[in-house]
Amino acid sequence: MKTKTLPELQAVQAMAALAQTQRLRAFRALVVAGTDGLTAGALGSLLQLAPSALSFHLKALSQAGLVSAEASGRHLIYRAEFARMDALLTYLTHDCCQGQSCAVVPEAAKSCC
Repeated sequence: MKTKTLPELQAVQAMAALAQTQRLRAFRALVVAGTDGLTAGALGSLLQLAPSALSFHLKALSQAGLVSAEASGRHLIYRAEFARMDALLTYLTHDCCQGQSCAVVPEAAKSCC
């Protein structure tokens, strides 16, 4: 399965959303949680954030397409959008190592990565 790359503007928006400590921590916690995701309460407890602050950060991540929310009863389950994360990583590394795969370049010959 080939990962799609993001248009430049969407890549900038995603990186801007992650360029804040609490949002980066929230996103990383959701990545660790995997496809099960976390409720806002569990995420807030984990990050020691007030509900209003967490809501603000989750909104920014959601607008950047990095996080989604799904209703489950009276709760929202937040999940990292792995396809968007992969697309961002693909965008960032598209021309890595002068177009060569870093995995096959001998350690002594690597000039990036």
